[in-house]
Amino acid sequence: MQHDMPTIDLITPTATIATPTHGGRAKCLQRLVRLDLPVPSTVALSFEMVKSIAAGHKPDLDAILNQFSPDDILCVRPSSESVDWGGPSAILNIGMNDARYVELSDKLGQEAAVDLYLRFVQSYSINVARLDPDAFEHIEGQDQAALAAALHAYSDETGEEFPQRISDQLTEVLRSMSRAWEGTTARLLREAKGAPADAGLGLVVQKMAFGIGQGESGSGVLQLVDGYTGEERIMGRYARQSQGRDALEQHRKALFLAHDPRGPSLQDSEPEIFAKLVEQAKLMRHRLREEMQIEFTIQNGELFILDGVRVNRRANAAMRIAVKLAEDGIIPQQEALMRIDPRALGELLHRQIDPEAKRDVLATAVAASPGAASGKIVFDALTAQAHAARGEACILVRRETSPEDIRGMHAAAGVLTERGGMTSHAAVIGRGIGLPCVVGASDIKFQPSKKRMTTPDGRTFAEGDIITIDGTNGQVLAGQPKMVEAALDDSFQTFMKWAAENCDIRVRANADTPRDAQTARNFDAQGIGLCRTEHMFFDVDRLTVMREMIFADAAHDRRSVLDRLLPMQRADFIELFRIMRGLPVCIRLFDPPLHEFLPTDRAGLLNLAEALDLPLSTVTQRVESMGEYNPMLGMRGVRLGIKVPEIYEMQARAIFEATVESAQDGETVVPEIMIPLVSAKREVELVRNRIDAVAAAVRNERGTDFTYKLGVMVETPRATLRADDIAQHSAFLSFGTNDLTQMTYGLSRDDAGRFMSDYVNQGVFPEDPFHTLDTEGVGELLRIGVDRARQVDPEIVLSICGEHGGSPESIAFCRQIGMDYVSCSPFRVPVAKLAAAQLAIASKTG
Repeated sequence: MQHDMPTIDLITPTATIATPTHGGRAKCLQRLVRLDLPVPSTVALSFEMVKSIAAGHKPDLDAILNQFSPDDILCVRPSSESVDWGGPSAILNIGMNDARYVELSDKLGQEAAVDLYLRFVQSYSINVARLDPDAFEHIEGQDQAALAAALHAYSDETGEEFPQRISDQLTEVLRSMSRAWEGTTARLLREAKGAPADAGLGLVVQKMAFGIGQGESGSGVLQLVDGYTGEERIMGRYARQSQGRDALEQHRKALFLAHDPRGPSLQDSEPEIFAKLVEQAKLMRHRLREEMQIEFTIQNGELFILDGVRVNRRANAAMRIAVKLAEDGIIPQQEALMRIDPRALGELLHRQIDPEAKRDVLATAVAASPGAASGKIVFDALTAQAHAARGEACILVRRETSPEDIRGMHAAAGVLTERGGMTSHAAVIGRGIGLPCVVGASDIKFQPSKKRMTTPDGRTFAEGDIITIDGTNGQVLAGQPKMVEAALDDSFQTFMKWAAENCDIRVRANADTPRDAQTARNFDAQGIGLCRTEHMFFDVDRLTVMREMIFADAAHDRRSVLDRLLPMQRADFIELFRIMRGLPVCIRLFDPPLHEFLPTDRAGLLNLAEALDLPLSTVTQRVESMGEYNPMLGMRGVRLGIKVPEIYEMQARAIFEATVESAQDGETVVPEIMIPLVSAKREVELVRNRIDAVAAAVRNERGTDFTYKLGVMVETPRATLRADDIAQHSAFLSFGTNDLTQMTYGLSRDDAGRFMSDYVNQGVFPEDPFHTLDTEGVGELLRIGVDRARQVDPEIVLSICGEHGGSPESIAFCRQIGMDYVSCSPFRVPVAKLAAAQLAIASKTG
């Protein structure tokens, strides 16, 4: 925060006015003065001056009032550094008293004079003297009797007459507004909007243009774009005999600005004033390099510009506005890119709840996958699929999801879970397929067996009841509020093209299915950085075969069963290669423990026993024997590949045969095969030998040559520390930050959501490490791994493929330590690209 001496400055083209010292409104008014627009005389009080007044020091009233004529009526408005931080209410008509009332009655008419004085008395009483608004509720009308009643109410409540001297009025207005900004409530409100604790407030004292009186008089606001869509059109309202923002508050009495079949307009009644107003708005847009909302007043046919603020806008409108400003040559493309927060792209890529919609919030949990969805509650995947078959939207509600729920997740409109965090199964899959998801809703009592759930306020919702989840902010809501659809228009395509041109780190997508790959392709991902092949085995026709393989006792029996899966896997890879059209595809070999493919409930065990033609007791005992105390640290990943090598051999063959067939179709494919959960170089050696043998066999059988790359997914702390050993046998290393974070912290990513918010709120962790990369701890391991791998092979390709790959902060760290690319969920590719482009632009501009 910038600090200077307390100052009181008349706003002129050359005055020393700056946003960090006087606030955004004061600086904007100076810019309008420089454009020679009809701005009434204005004095700016700096942040330090306001702070001094709040501390009890009396302002130099002569320095303020000498800038105005003795007959001027004044107003005071707040000027914070950002308009979003708000400020005290403006006070209008300062200087109105009994004598001025008489003078203005003769000049403007008694009705106008009453209106001006009455407005001031009520505003001063409530906002400055802090009287209860109820003291004025009995006052009706806008006549002399109402004015007398208001003055009487003031004296009755305060025990003194209403102040008559402008110096006394202005002193108290400045003191009240200054102290209001320093109050605890105001500070907490602005901090909630992103303001620093020591944010300053400036004040502007401006000559009033009444908007009330003889001739064409009134006030209004105008903007040249729709803040909801970003489309170019004149918007706003104008109200005759009004002040301030009455035109917005008195909507039914207000006139339209431009010709409108729905009613009269300013353009109809005062075409010259309207034309001048539009001309000045266009000048502001061009010279201030922004879409502005103008607050204006017309006094007896004369136009005054009182203020200009940046048009309030939704994310899709902000993007369209930035693109249009760049296309019109007002700002460079790079600046257009810098104006959009990467995280705001979620509003464009997914349906959202209308900002104006009423929200009946049931609970708030972890916002795991952006977007909003409404539907009937269902408690299992099969019911979700049944709803989808009938064309009915549903929300899949589970304690936590497992791979068996994937078909149900694809069928549902959204997912709500009791457990889990940012890298839980539901969260990862949700982001991958663009499915709204809220996890870790532990405040809700889930009762799946009874097909119901109870919210913290005691309400019970049964299967079939309609709820809404907002995966953008983590809210669970009752009913079905109005939605706003995703907006991927031409502006979005243009914007993302500019972002791609400015990136200096590649962005790939995590894609497990052809559908995911097509989404990645639509967002112009530069390849697939992680294809989790295990997700290909959960289709019903494949799951039974997979379970047969798990129950096979001998290697030859497993190979026999896997031979039935081979053509399915091969077809999957052929489709992925076709969609990606020569872009790199990194395929992770089988990773999860086998027990994840086995049922746990009695009905599932019975179905499996029937499918395998085995006694239920045998199946039950076998499933129980495969259980592990900590399966995420048990026999999975490369350990499973070494223990049961037939799985990796089948997958390698499927990849190589798909490579050969794709080449015959004209696609040049160099598949990247990734070994998961490696901790030692010997693991890589063992798997590499087997994969090389499969490659040689396929080459001989097909009579053709092909190339492939073998690499490692670095997910264990030991692998990062021994990256130099592992790099000797790898063409690439991809750091899986989900598991690496889990193992570094000793935290279960599926259970951390239960206490993580408490940890963050109490300052144990600055952020959820599964959401924002821990650059100090996990980041140090990444830095070590990158440095040691590069020492062995300067050309080795390095990347991250955990969910952190779509986080702007994580991308900044990856650029810093020299990674080649990041990989993230398909729907986060645009976010990652924009973040990468902004980092590259910032590094060039210093």
